[in-house]
Amino acid sequence: MPLVPADPTVVHPMPEQPRVVLLKPLVTSPLIEVGDFSYYDDPDDPTAFETRNVLYHYGPERLVIGRFCALGEGVRFIMNGANHRMDGPSTFPFPIMGGSWSEHFDLITGLPGRGDTVVGHDVWFGYRATVMPGVRIGHGAIVASGSVVVDDVPDYGIVGGNPARLIRRRYGDADVDRLLALAWWDWPLDHITEHVRTIMSGGIDALEAAAPQMK
Repeated sequence: MPLVPADPTVVHPMPEQPRVVLLKPLVTSPLIEVGDFSYYDDPDDPTAFETRNVLYHYGPERLVIGRFCALGEGVRFIMNGANHRMDGPSTFPFPIMGGSWSEHFDLITGLPGRGDTVVGHDVWFGYRATVMPGVRIGHGAIVASGSVVVDDVPDYGIVGGNPARLIRRRYGDADVDRLLALAWWDWPLDHITEHVRTIMSGGIDALEAAAPQMK
């Protein structure tokens, strides 16, 4: 019986679980990029992820999420539009209130930003994790439930807390280098399908043996 890859274009990969959605088919903003099979799980309208979970996204900073990422319920990305001035006595954004205050709109434009928010491939976000603007999260990382990520996360790092701190790395440096060189998330989909068990539960040696270039 031939192996049939999953379909990355469907919104609900598990029809019996409407709370799970693939994000790539749902994204409409040119400032958001999501890779194949990255999903969001939420019992309360997961299809609204772009507006409910990506907050203060007024541009031009981008949100980039890699392939095969798992986002638990309530994961949120705070974008740079949430920034306020902090160099004067008040942080209140008077100009957005209208009236004559709007004449001072220059006071809240051009605030310093932290750049794009970038999530690597195969990243797992726990329940209600929050990612602050401009953070870069490496491949294979895990973000614990309730974490507030304010700094970059290394490849295969596990972080938790508020602010999130590195708890440990899933692999040592040499093995991380091997995993990044293998980059299984870039394999052809039919090849991933053939080697799902190795990708999920095999060792690095087995993964190397399964890599397309080793055949």
